[in-house]
Amino acid sequence: MKTKNVYSSHPGHWFVTGKSTNGHGLFRWPAGILPFFLTALALLPLIVLGQSYYSTPYTFTTIAGNSGYGNADGTNSAAQFAFPSSVAVDANGNIFVADTVNSTIREVTPVGNNWVVTTLAGLAGCTGTNDGTGYAARFAYPNGMALDNAGNLYVADTGNDTIREVTQVGTNWVVTTLVGLPGTAGTNDGTGNAVRFNGPGGVAVDSAGNVYVSDTGNHTIRSMTPAGSNWVVTTIIGLPGVTGSANGIGSAARFFFPFGLTVATNGSLYVADYANDAIRKVTPVGVNWSVTTLATGFNGPYGVAVDNANYVYVTATANHAISKVTPSGGVTTLAGSVGNSGTNNGTGGAARFAYPCGVVLDSAGNLFVADSGNSTIRKVTPMGLVTTLAGLAESLGSTDGAGSATQFHFPFRMAVDTNGIVYVTDEVNNTIRKITPVGANWVVTTIAGLAGSAGANDGTGSAARFNGPCGVALDSTGNLYVTDGINNTIRKLTPVGSDWIVTTIAGSPGASGAVNGTNKAARFNLPVSLTVDSGGNLYVADFNNNIIREVTPVGTNWVVTTIATGFNGPEGVALDNAGNLYVADLFNFTIRKVTPVGSNWVVTTLAGLARSPGYNDGTNSTARFGWPQDVAVDSAGNIYESDQGINAIRKLTPVGTNWVVTTLAGRPGYIGEIDGTGSNARFNEQTGLALDNAGNLYVADSGHNTIRKGFPASSVTSPMLQPPSLSAAQFGFGITGMPKLAVNIEASSDLATWQVVGTCCLAGGTNYFFDPNPGLGAQFYRSHVR
Repeated sequence: MKTKNVYSSHPGHWFVTGKSTNGHGLFRWPAGILPFFLTALALLPLIVLGQSYYSTPYTFTTIAGNSGYGNADGTNSAAQFAFPSSVAVDANGNIFVADTVNSTIREVTPVGNNWVVTTLAGLAGCTGTNDGTGYAARFAYPNGMALDNAGNLYVADTGNDTIREVTQVGTNWVVTTLVGLPGTAGTNDGTGNAVRFNGPGGVAVDSAGNVYVSDTGNHTIRSMTPAGSNWVVTTIIGLPGVTGSANGIGSAARFFFPFGLTVATNGSLYVADYANDAIRKVTPVGVNWSVTTLATGFNGPYGVAVDNANYVYVTATANHAISKVTPSGGVTTLAGSVGNSGTNNGTGGAARFAYPCGVVLDSAGNLFVADSGNSTIRKVTPMGLVTTLAGLAESLGSTDGAGSATQFHFPFRMAVDTNGIVYVTDEVNNTIRKITPVGANWVVTTIAGLAGSAGANDGTGSAARFNGPCGVALDSTGNLYVTDGINNTIRKLTPVGSDWIVTTIAGSPGASGAVNGTNKAARFNLPVSLTVDSGGNLYVADFNNNIIREVTPVGTNWVVTTIATGFNGPEGVALDNAGNLYVADLFNFTIRKVTPVGSNWVVTTLAGLARSPGYNDGTNSTARFGWPQDVAVDSAGNIYESDQGINAIRKLTPVGTNWVVTTLAGRPGYIGEIDGTGSNARFNEQTGLALDNAGNLYVADSGHNTIRKGFPASSVTSPMLQPPSLSAAQFGFGITGMPKLAVNIEASSDLATWQVVGTCCLAGGTNYFFDPNPGLGAQFYRSHVR
C-alpha cells in the first residue's frame, strides 16, 4: 500500500490516506473461518462450533440516515448500487456495471426517457467462486469489465484473482471462469487454472478478441489470447511484484497499481497507473510492448476511455473529476471540480462527483461513469453536461425526521443514555443531534446549533453555535459535554425542559495551545473526544497536543490539568468502573490504558504495536490496528474499538493479564454500507462508538452519514438447518434464525479429508441447491461461515 494524498477526515483533523491493491479501499485480507457442520439428509439442527465467547460476531442495522447504498433493481433513482467500479456499453446503448461491493453484474437499459436496472449475474452481498447462470453465479468484488464485438462481457473478478466471461444465452447470462484459480494469487503465465493473477483490476478487449488485463497487485499488464477453447495468458509489460514509474520495453517498464485500461483503434493501450498518478501508453513494437508516460498530475486515476482521435478520458478518484487528455498529453477538466466532491448534475465545473471510477465511451461520444462514492451511474456529454441515469446518491444534509428520511453530514461521536437515547455530534453540520427510539422507529431531532452556521456563541438550542463539534459525553444527571474541535473549547449542554442551554466551560474560541488553567484561561489544540466519571470530572483527548487532559469542576469553575503525555494523535477515550482510562492512540495504532496511581497517571499499551498498522486479530502486541478511532468499555471490562482504517469493529477482551483482540463486524479493508452479521457487515470510515446498558453498540458510520446499531449475533435465534429438500437430484440447503449466512460447502467420505465443492449464501430459506456427485458414493457435507 502506498500512502497518498492528505485529506481532511473532519475539519482541522488530518490523516494520510492509503491506496489499496483493489481500489476503493478494497484490501483483500483473508477472512476468518467459523466452522459449523451438517450431515446430508439428516434432519438435525445446525450445530455451530463457535470460537471463544469473546469473539461472538455482531449484527448491524442502520437506524438513521441514508447512504444510498443498496442492491435494488428498478427504474432511475429507485435502483441502488453499492460502490460500482466499472462500466461497459454496447451498440444499443445498454450499460453494464460491475457493482463491486454487491459482487454482482448489473445492466442499465434505456427505455424511453428512463433507465431500467436489472441484475444479470451474482447474488448481492454473497461472494463466491461459482460459475453458473444468473444469481447462481458468484463473484468476489468484481472491478474491471469490457465487452467484445459479440456482446460477451469479460470481468476482472478481483477478489477471486480470476478473469470471468459473462455470456447471454437466451434471456439468461451464464458465467464461466476463463483463467486463474479462485483465491490463489500469483504471477504464472499459461492457460486455464494454471494461470495466476494478483487482484486484477481492469480489462479491455481489442477488435480481434484479445483481452488485456491490468494485473493490479502484480503491477503488470497481461494479455489473453484465444486458442481454440483455451486462453493463453502472457505478461507483456512490467515486472511482477516490482513497482516503479520507468518507461521502457517489456519487463524493463514499471507500473504502480495499474487499474483501468482501454484499447485504441490502432492497438495501443492506455493505462490508469493509479499510484503513479499518471496515464501510460503501451504500444506494440514488433513482438514487444513499449511504455511511455502520456500525462501526469492526477490524483488516483482509475478509469480510462479513448476516442477515435486518441483523446483519452480519465476518472481521477481523489480529484472527483473527469479529465480529458489530448494526444500530446495536455490535460483539461471536462466535468467536476477538482478536489470537491458532491452529487450535483450540471455542466463542466458545476457538476460534482464522488470518487468516480469506471468510464466508457459510446459511439456518439458520450461518457458513462461509475460514480462510485455516490453509488450512481452518470452520463457526461461531449460538452460536459452531467446527468444521473440510475442509482440513489447518498442523502447528505441536516434533515430531522425518522429513519432513512433523516440526514447527517459526517456524524462523528456518540453517547447513549440509560433510556437508549443516542446523542450525536454532527460535525460538518455544526450541530448536536438526538436519536430517540419510538416503537420500531428512530426519530432524529437537532437539539443545539444551526446546520451550516459555524460559530462559538453560547445560547439555547439553535441560537448556539459550534465549529466542528467532535466528542460528546453524558454525566449522571443528564448534562451533555462536547469537545468543540475547531473552536478548541469544551462546551456544556444543560437540559431545561425541552430546551438545551449551551455554555463554554473551558478554552477560548479560536485560541490554541496546551496551557493548563481555569475556564477560558486554559488552552486546547483540537480536542476530539471526552468522557466523564461519576464525580463529574471530564477527560479529554487533546489531539494535536498529543496529551490527555482532565477538566475538574471546582465550585462554579472548571480547572484544566494535563494528566498523561506521550501519545501520537489520541482519539477516543473511555472509562471503566474502576476509573481507568482507555485511549485509542491513532497514529501509534495502539490501544492504551491510563491508570491512576496516587496523584499520578501511568500509561501502558494493551494491544497493537506502536507505528505498526495492520488488521490482525491476536493477543497484546501481536494484534494490529489501522487508525483506531474510538473506544467504549462495558461493565465486564471489555473494550470495543472502532477501527476506521480497516472499516471494522473490534473487541479487546481481558484474559488474565492479557488482552485478546477479535473482530466483531466488518471485513478488514472492505468498505461499504451493508447491514449484516460479522464479516458480512460493511462500514465506511466509521468513527464514533457508544455502548448501551444492554450491550448494544452504536456506530457513527461517518463516511456514509448514517447511524448503525449492532447487537451480539448470539442474541438472534441460533441458525438452524431447515429440513433438507430434494429437487431433480439436487440437495437443498437452507437455514432459519439468521438474516443471511455466507458459507463454503465441503464434502468428505471419511470425515478426515475435506474438499470445497461449492459456495452459497443462505438467507431465510432454501435458496441454494447443490448437485451431489453419485460417483463419489456416500458423502458427508459440512460448511464454513465465510
